[in-house]
Amino acid sequence: MIRAVFTAITALILALPAWAVDIEEVVSPGGISAWLVEDHSIPFVALDIRFQGGTSLDAPGKRGATFLMTGLLEEGAGDLDAQGFAAATEALAAEFDFSAYRDSLVINAQMLTQNRDQAADLLRQAIVAPNFDETALERVRGQVVSIIESDAQDPQSIAATRFNALAFGDHPYASAQEGTTASVSALTRDDMIAAHRAAFARDRVFVGAAGDITAEELGLLLDALLGDLPAEGAPLPGPAPYLLDGGTTVVDFPTPQSVAYFGHRGIERLDPDFFPAFVLNQIIGGGNFRSRLMQEVRVERGLTYGIYTYLALSDHQPMMLGRFSSSNDLVAEAVAVTRAEWADIAANGVTEEELEAAKLFMTGAYPLRFDGNNTIAGILAGMQQDGMPVDYIATRNAQVDAVTMEDVRRVAARFLQPENLHFVVVGQPEGLEPGN
Repeated sequence: MIRAVFTAITALILALPAWAVDIEEVVSPGGISAWLVEDHSIPFVALDIRFQGGTSLDAPGKRGATFLMTGLLEEGAGDLDAQGFAAATEALAAEFDFSAYRDSLVINAQMLTQNRDQAADLLRQAIVAPNFDETALERVRGQVVSIIESDAQDPQSIAATRFNALAFGDHPYASAQEGTTASVSALTRDDMIAAHRAAFARDRVFVGAAGDITAEELGLLLDALLGDLPAEGAPLPGPAPYLLDGGTTVVDFPTPQSVAYFGHRGIERLDPDFFPAFVLNQIIGGGNFRSRLMQEVRVERGLTYGIYTYLALSDHQPMMLGRFSSSNDLVAEAVAVTRAEWADIAANGVTEEELEAAKLFMTGAYPLRFDGNNTIAGILAGMQQDGMPVDYIATRNAQVDAVTMEDVRRVAARFLQPENLHFVVVGQPEGLEPGN
């Protein structure tokens, strides 16, 4: 019955207007900070808790430890084994999700007001006192190895992995966060304990909260959830080197359709030119049919079903990246057209029509992101981790609208690097030779 209530609540949230976002900065009695959007219209709260560092904190020779450890957090904690933890979560109609990424570990939690204290205590056990039971370790290890083996047969994963290996040298960014079959097979329970101690600490946590909770209640909840964590975690890795020049790398793989993964250095989120670069990326390949690359590569020439680019705001080396797939007989032309458009925009900028269309799309689509407490909590935590000011949501569209043609031309000339644009193509492309 409680689960049905929670499902109904979620459906109601999606129907609510979402653009008015009033953010309150909260500091718990124990000194833990969070951002809160308070809304008492529906009796539940969503939390997004992010620990900076993520899988990049893996110790030397222990690649995959943080990813595997994260997968074990819901496999038993305190006095509960995996089944007991799952049953307790279900009985409280709570939802917890634990995810590992290159630069952060993310915990999403949703809990009903009537069960908030019990759900928070259950979550606290998973965060602070996971069991890392040997039976669960072997089960989750097998799941991770299955992911690794599947990725080894997936052209998109192969392309990204090869690009990163070529680009980032000995930095953790250079290897897959899941690790290899060999590295994961060698990990022990002691490695899980060490990875947990390295990743979960109060000096690197960012919290977003949205829903039926006051600032005072949230402060007490934060201390209950996170107060027992160590004050400091392992040192963060330093900047990642970027070692790729322009060119093309072909990875031979038996498939009728090649996958291309391409990019070069990006721009820092706090760079004064970030918003012009943000708009410029939308114009180039931001994911809709009005983008330059979609028009030139798909619409005009029919070389792919879709092509997109994005700004990857990684902590230790921001990138501008893109992807597309194309049949083996067409991919060489698609690469050539992409290079030509990259060089044209760098040299000549964009049209007024392209600029206005991009700004209209970006400002119109932004309010649609605020479609529920869980999403809002994630946005709040992400803003903090990216170093954005608390008024970013209120000012974001104005900053997009303020981007001028002069801004875009200046940033295109500075930011786009056609001579350094590198493609990794996985497949058996005609006209592109392995080793180029």
